Amino acid sequence: MTRALDDLVALLGLEMIEENLFRGHSQDLGFPQLFGGQVLGQALSAASQTVIPERRVHSLHGYFLRPGDAKRPVVYQVDTVRDGGSFTTRRVTAIQKGKPIFFCSASFHGEEAGHYHQRAMPGLDDPERLIADGANVESFEGHPIEFLHLPDEHGDGSSPRKRLWFRLAGELPADPALNRYLLAYSSDFNLLTTSLVPHGIRFGNPRLQIASLDHSLWFHQDVQVNDWLLYDMDSPWAGGARGFARGSIYDRAGHLVASSAQEGLTRVHA
Repeated sequence: MTRALDDLVALLGLEMIEENLFRGHSQDLGFPQLFGGQVLGQALSAASQTVIPERRVHSLHGYFLRPGDAKRPVVYQVDTVRDGGSFTTRRVTAIQKGKPIFFCSASFHGEEAGHYHQRAMPGLDDPERLIADGANVESFEGHPIEFLHLPDEHGDGSSPRKRLWFRLAGELPADPALNRYLLAYSSDFNLLTTSLVPHGIRFGNPRLQIASLDHSLWFHQDVQVNDWLLYDMDSPWAGGARGFARGSIYDRAGHLVASSAQEGLTRVHA
């Protein structure tokens, strides 16, 4: 692994401080509050550490309650709600300064045969072709995540949609649980801002107050997040200073590996 990816894996590893109680360090990405993807990934890591490996998370639903502090650790308390014959359910509360900043429920399921279908992946240029044609790979300094943005429309009343390739650059083991933590972490980038696309407002606008309110993620198949994944996002509704967006995540072979949905505050001050 590269040093940056190694650091991110360690961030999601967590320290067990008591039965069903974990502590995670925080990462400062320069945002006004703690990055929501960190809390998603760490909460899933905490829940997964209380579940047998044969059962893998298939859905996660969470609410962001308070802004997190990127300079403080986060404590995760896991409630072992149910261990059933086919499914396992966990509830996780993330705590800073003695107060919950986030809680979620997560459901786990063992491998099982069944009928199958999926929506086809959009026919788009692959990442290597885009790079060869001069597309810029965007990233945070010292961070392993890389983005290749595809063209989207801004401010012309067109369909609010955003599409991009992303990956975590470096070597990773083929560990299904670890790759799910990292996918949960990565899924929070770019999703909510899709609701801003038709209004010509970009992240970083000084008039914009933006924060995630909730986040849902469904895991459909195993995934390797250090290979390019396509994130196809759209926003069917925005209003009342809130935006709603949903996403489909495909691997380069065209498999739909995960789906996401999020609502958040998108308040624009005069």
